[in-house]
Amino acid sequence: MSDNIDQTRTIPVIEEQPVIGRREVETDHVRVRTVVEEKHTDVVARLSREELLVERRKVEREVATPPAPVEEGDTLVVSVVEERLVVEKRLFVIEELVIRRVAHTEDVHIPTTLKTMRAIVEQDSVQP
Repeated sequence: MSDNIDQTRTIPVIEEQPVIGRREVETDHVRVRTVVEEKHTDVVARLSREELLVERRKVEREVATPPAPVEEGDTLVVSVVEERLVVEKRLFVIEELVIRRVAHTEDVHIPTTLKTMRAIVEQDSVQP
């Protein structure tokens, strides 16, 4: 019996260990598309234009030399001269051209098309 007392018995202990892993799973699909929308509209633009008005004035004035053009604001006066034979040659202003600048402004409507791009996102579910 003394033999049995000296013998030792070993009992293994078993333990479970968790193993963590991951995998890719496709769950959804997304589709993106674009739509171009057109909107017809009138664009209002302001246009400016100028025109010249010419007024002729009769003048009978003797001068020694041709007068230079004179500008007064939006008005330009240009003298027209002629030579006349009188015992001696003299210059006479026979006419003046009065040129006046007149500005006009008007609104015009210009038809145009404006485009807008819009994105549409659609979701397609995938069954696991």
